[in-house]
Amino acid sequence: MNFFKPIQMTASATRTQRIINRYKGQEHGVLFIALGGMHGNEIAGVQAIETVFEMLQEEKKKNPDFIFTGCFLGLHGNLEAINAKQRQIEKDLNRQFTPQNIARLRSLSTTELKYEDRELLDLITTITQEIATYKPSRLVILDIHTTSASGGIFAITSDMEQNIRIATKLHAPVVLGMLDGLHGTTLHYFTTPHFEIETLAVSLEAGQHDEPESVDRAISAIINCMRTIGCVLPNHVEHKHDDVLKRYSKNLPKVVELRYIHRLQPKDRFVMRPGYVNFQPIEKGEILAEDRHGVIRAKENGYILMPLYQQQGEDGFFVVREVPRIAF
Repeated sequence: MNFFKPIQMTASATRTQRIINRYKGQEHGVLFIALGGMHGNEIAGVQAIETVFEMLQEEKKKNPDFIFTGCFLGLHGNLEAINAKQRQIEKDLNRQFTPQNIARLRSLSTTELKYEDRELLDLITTITQEIATYKPSRLVILDIHTTSASGGIFAITSDMEQNIRIATKLHAPVVLGMLDGLHGTTLHYFTTPHFEIETLAVSLEAGQHDEPESVDRAISAIINCMRTIGCVLPNHVEHKHDDVLKRYSKNLPKVVELRYIHRLQPKDRFVMRPGYVNFQPIEKGEILAEDRHGVIRAKENGYILMPLYQQQGEDGFFVVREVPRIAF
């Protein structure tokens, strides 16, 4: 089968619509939503989503045996920040997804809403309307991100078995416990009951912001997720998509747990030591960064994740530790 054979695609102009595209299969089933650009400087996910829609249209023309079950929806995350080509306008959109915050924003007038407030409400409204219209058997969210540092890819999800199963099928290290250390992310919102259907969610960090390969890895992750949740048949997915993800995760731990987050304050003047990459081993006492208080040392042995090499961001770095592999 030539299903999802990669095609050449130039970078598209920034869209102004929330919905990137929608693809309804011949058979009714899951509503699979891929989110790209939740942070405006992370456009690899957007480019990957656009490419997958083109691939689906091509496959439909070439392969009469191809059957898609369910509905695939691509959404832009922070449109204002995407247009501005920066992580955020006023605040991190991926820290605003709490029921309390959403209820508060719904009580305000339009003129009282700020940039990320409008983005949040529009995203929730769009997804709610799609659920009401399509009436899916369940909802699955794949939130695609990239990082300012290079190194390995990884997936983040809750400790629910079904979420972990989807994450492990992406052939990327799975980070557990991240939801305990963060707040208000898409994963917090979509892994707790807010709709009358089963909802699953996984985030993927597909690589460094500007690496072309980050788009390729995001494409393969979307396709593998489609296979895992039953949108496409396993024999319609080429092995190259598994290979793309496995190659970049080679020799990395399979499952890790969060041990530490270095949180930033506005006046910290935080500067990460140069050269760190995702999953680089670190030792207790190692100097990782500096701020206005002095040097910042590792509190324990482990691996470093998401060292901050950009101006915007609330976290300087994360430290994780390997745990025994979970089999699903």
